[in-house]
Amino acid sequence: MMEETNIPLANGPAPLGEIEIAPEVIEVIAGIAANEVEGVYAMQGSFKTGVNELLGRTAHNKGVHLTVDENGLAVDVYCYIKYGTSVPKVALDMQEKVKEQVLYMSNLEVSQVNVHVVGLVAPKSEDNAYLDLDAELGENA
Repeated sequence: MMEETNIPLANGPAPLGEIEIAPEVIEVIAGIAANEVEGVYAMQGSFKTGVNELLGRTAHNKGVHLTVDENGLAVDVYCYIKYGTSVPKVALDMQEKVKEQVLYMSNLEVSQVNVHVVGLVAPKSEDNAYLDLDAELGENA
């Protein structure tokens, strides 16, 4: 298992000590920001986030993966988009919002925000409603 290290927030020594932030915190910030973009239906989850949601826990970092390397912070966002919205517009809005919120809340620059649209979700309509077979065929059918 890869050892996760915290990300220092200040470039030099702070007068009262070091300030570090866990990568998961950046993922949560990015996840909330991405979810707030108009046209996003949901974020793609993993088995772990699915189990957590079944247990009643909210996974705000769902669909977000953070990579820290010599080039800086790279955020990968995996999402479902609402049918009928402009995918490029939603993706660009998401990139801007994620970069802006991470900078505002942590003072860290994001070098990349990679948006992966994994699906489109069509609105539900009455035409697609399931038939009540008992009503259609009668109680004894």
